[in-house]
Amino acid sequence: MQSHDHHFKNLFLDFPKQALEWLLPDALQQYGAIEKISFVRQEPKKRRLQDRGLVLDMPILFSFEKGRILLWIVEFQEDKKGFSIYRLLRYTTDLMEQFPDAVVIPTVMFTARKKWKTDIRRSIESRFSDRLFLHFEYQLVRILDYRAADYYHTSNPLLRILLPKMDFPQHERKKIIRLAYKGLFDLVDRKLFEKYVDFIDIYAEVSEEEKEDLYQELCEREETVMLAQYIRSKGFEEGVQVGIEKGVQVGIEQGVLQGVLRGKMEGKAEGRLEGMASILKRLLQQRFGALPPWVEERIDQGSLEQLEAWTERMLSAASIQELLSD
Repeated sequence: MQSHDHHFKNLFLDFPKQALEWLLPDALQQYGAIEKISFVRQEPKKRRLQDRGLVLDMPILFSFEKGRILLWIVEFQEDKKGFSIYRLLRYTTDLMEQFPDAVVIPTVMFTARKKWKTDIRRSIESRFSDRLFLHFEYQLVRILDYRAADYYHTSNPLLRILLPKMDFPQHERKKIIRLAYKGLFDLVDRKLFEKYVDFIDIYAEVSEEEKEDLYQELCEREETVMLAQYIRSKGFEEGVQVGIEKGVQVGIEQGVLQGVLRGKMEGKAEGRLEGMASILKRLLQQRFGALPPWVEERIDQGSLEQLEAWTERMLSAASIQELLSD
């Protein structure tokens, strides 16, 4: 499996408070309000140059009214054979020495959607008679252990982004991805939305066919019409070029769709006009029912600027006449 370590690093860099609320929900209750969040050294010091590092290695230092917590997140994609609790202990004591007044909480996160046949070691002890010389354990987080249905409506954007990595029946896959898009759109600013919608696509392995179906569903649902409009008008990276190569009609159904979910809407003016006109008609039909001939004619004759203005006015207009007024 390809490593996407840097993607997860960005996720925790952008959502540290939300990560704490998810991974250590009692912290705010016990320590009070967060006063400062710091990202400290990210590469554990090695005793030998050939020693393997720990993937992700994201130590986040939270300073509260009543103390400090160092939440240390280590990520594994799928190979639990590469995990060593003894190596984790060595690195943990290094952090404890570096931050003696903080509670260090090592958190090992497995992100792959794979069932385990065998478990990994959760703790180690050194004991003699009634004396305990050493006890070490860590917080194990397997995203697949979380039921996606429990987080459909969470206000934590990090968890909405991770919905496709959680456990759900296969027949709900498109619903899960749609809810991840919708939650991200509702809970973060547009800059973060554009950044992490690709994260969702990568980790959910969304196919081009699924993107087409998802966009159709976004257009057809009242609660996601604004999201569909934003995706259509903004686009991301690739544009209608693929659709133009297969013809204007295919461009409307495939190229535009790929453009709105991943591309920049490049392509010929004719293809853009027809694509926007087709989508606007579909949205109007969803809201007002069958369209009179004069409405379709007005839309077909509209300029690019008019189509953009009418689409933006879609939700605020009380009637078709008001929407199409210049």
